[in-house]
Amino acid sequence: MGETDIAGEDFYHHPVLLKEVTENLGLSPGKIIVDCTVGGGGHAEVILERILPDGFLLGIDLDKSIIPLAGERLNKYGEGFKLVQGNFRDIKAIMSDMGIKMADGFLLDLGVSSYQLNDPTRGFSFRLNSPLDMRMDKEQKLKAFDLVNHMDEETLTRILENNAQERFAKRIASAIVMARRKKNIETTTELVEIILKAIPRKFHHSHIHPATRTFQALRIAVNSELDNLTHFLDDFFALLSLGGRIAVISFHSLEDRLVKNKFHQLVKEGKFRLLNQKPIRPTPEEIAENPRSRSAKLRIGERIK
Repeated sequence: MGETDIAGEDFYHHPVLLKEVTENLGLSPGKIIVDCTVGGGGHAEVILERILPDGFLLGIDLDKSIIPLAGERLNKYGEGFKLVQGNFRDIKAIMSDMGIKMADGFLLDLGVSSYQLNDPTRGFSFRLNSPLDMRMDKEQKLKAFDLVNHMDEETLTRILENNAQERFAKRIASAIVMARRKKNIETTTELVEIILKAIPRKFHHSHIHPATRTFQALRIAVNSELDNLTHFLDDFFALLSLGGRIAVISFHSLEDRLVKNKFHQLVKEGKFRLLNQKPIRPTPEEIAENPRSRSAKLRIGERIK
């Protein structure tokens, strides 16, 4: 649920690419579906409508605080679902613990949700004055504060370049290191001011906020997002039933490239087919209703062997 240059719409009402996901996951009564990023349960609700009776949905989320909200939304489906707090990189262990050997479908909606962006205590949004946190799992020790205030300049530069293709990575990293010599950088507002001073003013008026890429890069680093996705992509196929499908919504090119490369590798091995050669994008109508969906890309594949 990707990072954007706006604080975000109400995640409860706007699951991204909902129609496209639910129409292409091969849903029918009796299917077992794993929603690896259940969030507020927007996708899960429609999935349950289509797999019950006799179907089952396992919903996973790294953010413990979201689980009760999803539960409130889905409680009407009784025993047709189970929600657990966990990291989808551990999909093998999570499914094993639940007694699920194979799934008929996987859904991943990657990134950060609007629920998280809009929470002033979480530090995900540069629009809010928040502590520099950015942890999806609040029980994790590492925070954005630690990276910003203790990481060496070279490593900080590399994170900004590798995780967000930030063209001014060196300037921003240098400015951060200089600023923290005077005092710790403690809030999102302080960090935004440093970024704005580091980036030439003529680049302040692009279609995305100048702090977008830095916040994305730090968030990805804090939560090991690319590493988590890589682990999942290495494991999911052995857990997907024959004819089962996987749908992945990504919000930036790094995630999308990992998914694309893995899917194409499986296609070359002759055991997977793509339902869409190019990623499915939101319609202009969806973008108008939910601006944070505008960078979303959906890829769907099916196990054929």
